[in-house]
Amino acid sequence: MNRNRRKFLRHLAAGSGALAAGLPSLAKVVGASDESVYRSEIMQDKKQTFNMCGYAAPKIETVRVGVIGLGMRGSDAVERLSYIDGLEITALCDKYPDRIAASQKTLEKMKRPKAKEYSGNDGWKALCENAPVDLVYTATPWSLHTPICLAAMKNGKHAATEVPAGKTIDELWELVETSEKTRKHCMMLENCCYDFFELLTLNMVRNGMLGENVHAEGAYIHELGKDWLFNKKAYADMWRLKENIGQNGNLYPTHGLGPIAQCMDINRGDRFDHLVSMSTADFSLNALAKEMAAKDSFFNEYTNRQYRGNMNTTLIRTHKGKTIILQHDVSTIRPYSRIHLLSGTKGAAQKWPGPARISFGHSWLKPEELKQLEEKYALPIVKHIGAIAKEVGGHGGMDFIMDWRLIDCLRNGLPLDQDVYDAAAWSCPFPLSQRSVAKKSRTVDIPDFTRGAWKTNKPVDLTLNGGGTTGVREVKPELKMQ
Repeated sequence: MNRNRRKFLRHLAAGSGALAAGLPSLAKVVGASDESVYRSEIMQDKKQTFNMCGYAAPKIETVRVGVIGLGMRGSDAVERLSYIDGLEITALCDKYPDRIAASQKTLEKMKRPKAKEYSGNDGWKALCENAPVDLVYTATPWSLHTPICLAAMKNGKHAATEVPAGKTIDELWELVETSEKTRKHCMMLENCCYDFFELLTLNMVRNGMLGENVHAEGAYIHELGKDWLFNKKAYADMWRLKENIGQNGNLYPTHGLGPIAQCMDINRGDRFDHLVSMSTADFSLNALAKEMAAKDSFFNEYTNRQYRGNMNTTLIRTHKGKTIILQHDVSTIRPYSRIHLLSGTKGAAQKWPGPARISFGHSWLKPEELKQLEEKYALPIVKHIGAIAKEVGGHGGMDFIMDWRLIDCLRNGLPLDQDVYDAAAWSCPFPLSQRSVAKKSRTVDIPDFTRGAWKTNKPVDLTLNGGGTTGVREVKPELKMQ
């Protein structure tokens, strides 16, 4: 009996035992059913087609970009990208024509040529198949992230997508397989990796300032209730609210996880091994739905639904025995936080609650001492583009640093800071946390999307060697992002 057959029978036996014990069935857990886990183990046993970690694609002198999804994130991306030299936005796509028109006005304001337009429900397919672009930049609802990236790569284009890269384990493996087969980049646009304190701590970890990094904590704690989830004008067709119905786990893991994963060399010397996850009950979303419905019948369909628990806490253990606490809560009242805590054998760092702090003992450094560290360990990319990024804007500048770095790498034929394996590993708590929650917080194995290559993959290059040649247009007051 071959190994995969034994695994399948083992899963069937485990499922039967769970049912006999009265535990909830996983058949309805989106993206993390027994069948998908079995398929994932088969995929993990396959030989890697081509290693995309450290892959340098051929140089593209002028990167032609097609932006799909022109709502909040996409429209801002059009403006940010317009500041970057060596780039042309040649295609725009959205389901709603008025959004395309607004982005065309942005291009006009930025003295950029008009882009080709694609609209309607299937406009993204036409763009991926026919548009003269080198890079497809996706800022759509989550359910379209994987289909668009796959279509882009299969049609000879690099793909960059807003987070998460995929919602199911099957989707994430398909992204990995397609990127390897086509040798096209698939980057998840995890902007928080480019925030200034995150870059500082990454460089400090790389220089051994915190010693051996043994534990980290990250989160996405951001109250979105009335102003966003239940705002009819915020997310088209209420898609973000709908994502919070019928899915119980960490639905937005990457902002907290990405930066600490880089600090822990995940996929490049270590890997995620397994997780356990637990959610509270819902104490606010259904109540808010009823409150909104009492004032507006539009919200009637959102009452008495199965909302996710308010707070999800996921604990991850790496292959080398390090631990990560990851939290998600967008529905209770508390200050914004991504935590970003790193705990090493020689020191610790934490960003939230602010101010950002670093310690090499039992107390935090004084502000003037922290400033000295910031000056000493500022990365070349921060020295090169940081001030301009703050002028352009976009979450304090991190969005622009991310965009500029992506284009500079493509123009100079450099490996990207985030590859398809990072996209998959950082996104997979989305389905896997749901599987653990549904099984009363039982342990869930995390796939090795690198298929063993993590043992020899090199850490992210923190220099600008071979790059840094991409210019930025003058940031005039009348053009500055609001």
